[in-house]
Amino acid sequence: MINKNILTKSVQDFINQNLNIAIDKLLFSKPVFENINNSELADQIVAKNKCIKKLPLWFRTSNIYLPKPLSIEQSSSEKSAKYKASLVRGKSLIDLTGGFGVDDYYFAQKIDKVIHCEINKELSEIVKHNTSILKANNIECKNLDSTQYIKENKNKYDWIFIDPSRRNKTKGKVFLIEDCSPNLPEILDDLLDKSENIMVKFAPMLDISEALRKIPFIYKVEVVAVDNNVKEILLFINKKESNDIFYRAINITKHSNDIFDYYPLKTHIPTYSTPKKYLFEPNSAINKTGAFLAICSKFEIDKLSKNSHLYTSEKLIDFPGRRFEIIETAQYKPKLLKNKFKDNKANIAIKNFPDSVEKIRKKTKIKDGGNDYVFFTKDINDKPMVLICKQIF
Repeated sequence: MINKNILTKSVQDFINQNLNIAIDKLLFSKPVFENINNSELADQIVAKNKCIKKLPLWFRTSNIYLPKPLSIEQSSSEKSAKYKASLVRGKSLIDLTGGFGVDDYYFAQKIDKVIHCEINKELSEIVKHNTSILKANNIECKNLDSTQYIKENKNKYDWIFIDPSRRNKTKGKVFLIEDCSPNLPEILDDLLDKSENIMVKFAPMLDISEALRKIPFIYKVEVVAVDNNVKEILLFINKKESNDIFYRAINITKHSNDIFDYYPLKTHIPTYSTPKKYLFEPNSAINKTGAFLAICSKFEIDKLSKNSHLYTSEKLIDFPGRRFEIIETAQYKPKLLKNKFKDNKANIAIKNFPDSVEKIRKKTKIKDGGNDYVFFTKDINDKPMVLICKQIF
């Protein structure tokens, strides 16, 4: 049960005015309020701080009740939740692993009725309260075992959404699909009996090729990054769709969404070259999809080497990633680099290179920072190569 005393004005004021309080000091102080443990106050403060950038709507809305900080960490960000919501339409969606309900809030803006299923009673109660505060009146909260519920009820849904838990009963992280809860391959037939459209969210650590082996009827894979950090992998399942799997890599930024689409089964023949005028580095979403060959044909650019995943061209193009002008190409000779950067700082990046960034800095004495970017990679003949660049925005 949630402690509704936390929602009183004096307590909410205390939380908002003490976001920078020393949590350890609070935990070992005498109780600030009657009927509220200091540990409960601490959880609200820590969770609210986690919402500042990730969930700004929840952060700035009055009388929101926050769960344990771990639930905030495991929830979608507003940016990624809004994106997922843009992919659905219809009258009904059921979320089998509702959690803190961020995804469902945004799904409810595109779907007539959303059912939020959450087996944790307290978390279900929290979401029910918050959806009322946020006036998301088309969300129905159910505190139950969703896998049993989906088997027993006869309702059909336009969409089923599921985010399998990546922790086992002993709270350890798991990495195999069948170790997640619920076990998607085990319940997939029941899900397909209730909906033609299933969206599954997995963590960035997912091995996409393993998912394709173990989960049938996947027709689309989307890798979602926010500000060049991969946040989630979405799998779309439908029996009636084509077996020619479609891939999308999307990087959501403050100003735009960088999108790269491709079909991996299509033959992509790369071209290779020595460094030209410009250098291109794909964003993290593209790197996760493994679209290293498709980039060449899509943008008509050359790869520097088979395994470096850096690209070059004489033309400056729009590109879903970072762009650089190559100022100089050099051999990997630490003494020469040490003299070159004696009075200058530089940002170091390694791509398919034997030495680590730390080892390179130790050898070359290049200090971190500045406007120069130095890429340590390999050339077309698999020999070490250094590219000194300026980033183009």
